[in-house]
Amino acid sequence: MSPDPETERNATGSERTATPVDYEYSTNLPAVLDAVGASLVVSTYQAGKVFTIGVHRDSLQIRFHHFEQAMGIARTPTGLAIGTKRQVWSLPAAPAELASRVRPEGTHDVAFLARQAQFTGPIMGHDLAWSGGALWIVNTLFNCLCTLEPNASFQPRWRPPFVSELAAGDRCHLNGLAADDSGPRFVTALAETDTDNGWRAVKRSGGCLVDVPTGEVLVRGLSMPHSPRLDRGVLWLLNSGHGRIERFDPTTRTTVPVATLPGYTRGLDLFGNLAFVGLSRIRESAVFGDLPLDDRRESLRCGVAVVDCRTGGIVATLFFTSGVEEIFDVRVLPGYRNPVLSGPYPDVDETETIWLVPGRRPNGGTAGDEPTGCGTAPEAVAMVGR
Repeated sequence: MSPDPETERNATGSERTATPVDYEYSTNLPAVLDAVGASLVVSTYQAGKVFTIGVHRDSLQIRFHHFEQAMGIARTPTGLAIGTKRQVWSLPAAPAELASRVRPEGTHDVAFLARQAQFTGPIMGHDLAWSGGALWIVNTLFNCLCTLEPNASFQPRWRPPFVSELAAGDRCHLNGLAADDSGPRFVTALAETDTDNGWRAVKRSGGCLVDVPTGEVLVRGLSMPHSPRLDRGVLWLLNSGHGRIERFDPTTRTTVPVATLPGYTRGLDLFGNLAFVGLSRIRESAVFGDLPLDDRRESLRCGVAVVDCRTGGIVATLFFTSGVEEIFDVRVLPGYRNPVLSGPYPDVDETETIWLVPGRRPNGGTAGDEPTGCGTAPEAVAMVGR
């Protein structure tokens, strides 16, 4: 299957060569998502898109939205945060009635609207996580975890003990972050190196898992690890160079393989007994050559696999057959069956423009005009158009 053919445009509005996006999925994928009452939001920096996967009336629904080199995605108290090449976008959920008005009308149950972006500059931001009342970012260029500050590009908060200074230069390829309510807990890096691009020479088996509060390296010998995630006290990660999802055993301080998948694994979220794993094909050999899964290069797929964490079995899949070669992040949206995004470039996406303005008071005033303490202002008014 593929979306309706359309002319693609870049962020400046000029036309570019269209790349058809085609995909196929296991027939049970809509039922799997419907059974857990959730949907997915997925990023691909290679294609510069964020797309949603939902279900409406037993039919799979996929919508693509342009975000420049889209990378990490985080759920926040108000909606979503999406990291891109130079900015971090905030997409709060709109008033409940708006989603049903987005075309096709009556098919969506939540709408996330791009409303603010903070300019970080090109920091090679990877994973995002909301924790302790703040949005944390894996700042790969500066080898640190950071948060956002209004008058700064970013606020450095932590770096691995094997990195000697805060400086621009990808020394260890810090990439993955697992956090809980207390703050960042674990990170993954491709190596314990302290020179620019030093990780490249040892990428096959130099990856590590690091405990953030103590700075201790818990596991070594991983192959390009990504996407550590905590779920009900259990730590999971992707041993990407092997194409595996693994579980951390704190007793033996090792990772235990759970499933080997048909792709370079990157992007992970867990819900119930299911893991939703991003799969990528291997591109040029400078970064992805000489990995353990290199001998499977020709058979690797790009898409999302749903894995039963209890058995390691693949429950359902979505694979791209053209247009998308790499996935970066996958996030579950619990409680929402068919979300829609309104991204920063509706003209590129050829979707409706959505305006959100303060609601009008019965006397002609604007919501918020009343003095403090005079009651709750009416909800904002949303207008949808081309």
